[in-house]
Parts: sequence; C-alpha cells; structure tokens
Amino acid sequence: MSEYFIGLTGGIASGKSALEKAFAAQGIVVADADLLAREVVQPGAPALAAVVAHFGEDVLQADGQLDRAALRVRVFGNDAERRALEAILHPAIRVRLHAICRQAASPYAIAMIPLLAEGGGRASYPWLHRILVVDTPAAVQKARLMQRDGIDEALAEKMMAAQASRADRLALADDIIVNDGDIAHLQRAADQLHARYLALANSRTP
Repeated sequence: MSEYFIGLTGGIASGKSALEKAFAAQGIVVADADLLAREVVQPGAPALAAVVAHFGEDVLQADGQLDRAALRVRVFGNDAERRALEAILHPAIRVRLHAICRQAASPYAIAMIPLLAEGGGRASYPWLHRILVVDTPAAVQKARLMQRDGIDEALAEKMMAAQASRADRLALADDIIVNDGDIAHLQRAADQLHARYLALANSRTP
C-alpha cells in the first residue's frame, strides 16, 4: 500500500493525460478524477440518488443511467445548480481517489484532479503530500484546444475562462512542468520527477 500521494492538475489541453501515461508507464498507479466522476454516478450509487433527488427524474435515461447531456443543460450557465452538483459529486470522488491511492501497490500514487483549484485546493485534499501542476502558456493552450476539439477561437477562450486561472493553479504547485514543447520534453520532465518522488516516498519508509 502506498503512503505518498501526488496531486496532478492543469488547465484544459495542458498535457495532463500525456503526463498521466508517462507516470503509468513507470508502474505508478494513477487515480483519475474524471473517470471516477462516471463511476460514482452508476445506477445504485448514493451520489446518483442524490443527483436525482436534487435535479429530478428527467436527468435519468430509460435504463437508469445518468443522462449527462440533460444534466449539462441544467447546470450550464447556472452557477447555483453547478455548485449544487459539485457539492454532491466532489466528496464522493475525493473518497474514491483517496481509497485508490492508499491501495496502490506502487511506491507512490498520483491523483489526477483536473479541477483541483476549483474544488477547494489543498483544503479539500489534505492527504496530498505534493501538488504537480502542468502549466502551458495561454496561447499554446488555446491552439492545442482548438486543434484537439476542432473548435473556433471564441469557444476555446470561453472554455479556458470557465476554469480557474493559471495563477490560481500555479499558487498550489510544489512542482511545475512547463509543457510548451514536444512529447519528448514532457517525458524527460516526468522521468526527473519520478526519480524525485521515488526518493521522497522512500525517505518516509521506516
């Protein structure tokens, strides 16, 4: 079981997924909040029942699965409803993230939390020993987002503006990878941090 935990975060199209793969290739367990966001609302899950209790039966599909498109419509542009949804989902996701990290067989574990800054930062995740931020200059981030999603500049800017600011994310960081190069640059940075995290995790072993 692992006892050393790294939080991984970054803005949209910053390179989080590529970095996750780099650490996973080293045998490090990565718990992904985005994947767990789907897990915690499977039929029968308490979080799904809470979502239905708040938003109504019309956010369910005929088979009992969450209708994500219908829910997005309900919360889009409505801060109060978005906060209500986050208040239901985020605690359930945090519990699962912590459990997966604790159960990891690797020397340390990574919790990938795209909305770490938006979700309360360190106060919401006191069990994280370090926070790694993947940082990308705004112009590079926008260009990657437009290419990745096939969207125009206006929509890309709107999506970026909907997230925490770059400054807010960087304020959380113990470690920063500036992802403004190619995949080889990202891999080298991941290798260096992997060695550092192994040393930090091993130094905690009695």
